[in-house]
Amino acid sequence: MENYDLIIRPKRHAFDINFKEIWAYRDLLKMFVKRDIITIYKQTVLGPIWFIVQPIMTTLIYIVVFGNIAKISTDGVPQALFYLAGITIWNYFAESFNTTAKTFTENAAIFGKVYFPRLIMPFAKVTSGLIKFGIQFMLFMAVYLYYIFSGDTSVNPNWNIALLPVYILLMAAYGLGAGIIFTSLTTKYRDLTFLLAFGVQLLMYASPVIYPVSTIENPKLQLIALYNPFTPILEGFKYAFLGAGHFSWFSLGYSAAVAAILLVSGIVIFHKTERNFIDTV
Repeated sequence: MENYDLIIRPKRHAFDINFKEIWAYRDLLKMFVKRDIITIYKQTVLGPIWFIVQPIMTTLIYIVVFGNIAKISTDGVPQALFYLAGITIWNYFAESFNTTAKTFTENAAIFGKVYFPRLIMPFAKVTSGLIKFGIQFMLFMAVYLYYIFSGDTSVNPNWNIALLPVYILLMAAYGLGAGIIFTSLTTKYRDLTFLLAFGVQLLMYASPVIYPVSTIENPKLQLIALYNPFTPILEGFKYAFLGAGHFSWFSLGYSAAVAAILLVSGIVIFHKTERNFIDTV
């Protein structure tokens, strides 16, 4: 009797997810991450420098438009530092969501020819996005340390900096969960792809990326803003490094609960879709 190293069985139900198999393919995950990092800027002039140029240019635009023209408060924090803080943590979610949302449509050819756990692909996108986040975070830290050592008293770091891994993990969960739900829907409803960029941009303006919650004077609107699950992450990140913002354990727990529900739902929907998506993509 022959022994097989790998046995591929049909999925019995939507919750039949083999995480042990995903772990066994971790080398493939590393390969996809390396591919994403190398190929994105392979034929560009500046290469990975674009990771730094993008947040710098965005910050400058925000300073001119929202800081000087619209006169939106930054809670007494230097504008460059306030906007860069919001951009850095938000870009990780946006990058994770945008890339994982195209998983099925961009990889239909390889999915139809080679077997491997399909979740490897979105996991690789979120992991490669973490490298981009690390580069942009170093830029933020360079500007941050400049203000610290220049004696700017408006910047007040605190012990909440220790929660940085939690904020990163939550943004990864939101990006992955929302992305794999979106890509599952686009296998049948292709026109949803046109809403991708617009939806992320709209969601950014609905979240306290370029403004603090304290600037919302209407109590009802402020309550709505606090119920936004991204608010505890964005406000908490700014509060940790800048000392300006809103933080509470209840809000962070609420955001974590929503992220967990979104991620579990996304994995289940993705797992259910992958069984027959090749017939509709």
